[in-house]
Amino acid sequence: MISYRKLFSFITNVLIIIFTLIGTIIMFTHSGNGTGLTSSGIGNFKYFTVLSNEFCGIVAILQLRRDLWGDGKRLTKTKLVAASCVTLTFLVVACFLAPAYPDLNLYQHANLWFHLIVPLVAIADFLIMKTEGKIPFLATLLAAVPSAVYGYAYLINILLNGVGAWPDTNDWYGFLNWGAFASVAIFMGIVFANWLAAVILRFLSNLTNQRKRKKH
Repeated sequence: MISYRKLFSFITNVLIIIFTLIGTIIMFTHSGNGTGLTSSGIGNFKYFTVLSNEFCGIVAILQLRRDLWGDGKRLTKTKLVAASCVTLTFLVVACFLAPAYPDLNLYQHANLWFHLIVPLVAIADFLIMKTEGKIPFLATLLAAVPSAVYGYAYLINILLNGVGAWPDTNDWYGFLNWGAFASVAIFMGIVFANWLAAVILRFLSNLTNQRKRKKH
């Protein structure tokens, strides 16, 4: 008999795939005007939001494939990376970008799915997922790698190609508006937030699974 946790995990993976697909379709069919942190079509893949959500969708596909045709084992560490990345996206928009740019609607069109819906479902999916033993702490460091690599590439691109003029700017998040030192500090804070999100998700997952193992 399938457990309710496996059933819930199956459903959330399906939802992540569907919601990511919806967001992607909207992203390609709705032409951005270069403002409001939007671009057109494939140009949106320069944003961490899009990259993290697409990665989350791919991981959900891989997990669903295991559930249907494989051994059903959880992609625990990979799931942690995906969940922490979209959690970071959710937090950066809610706590930084939305307050910093109050005139922009960062929850419309594809952004509604990528900034809000997919991250929340991914968090729920990870927390309910049954794991084989405790998730190692080292996995939280792995989870912070994507934002570190992205931030490094973002800043190197600006150093090599210049800032550029809006809307064709290499500083599409506008971090340099706060100054060079502040922009580096912001990226360091983002990487830390990515890691901290992974730490919290790991703690909650281990706590939930430990309680379930004690009951059995």
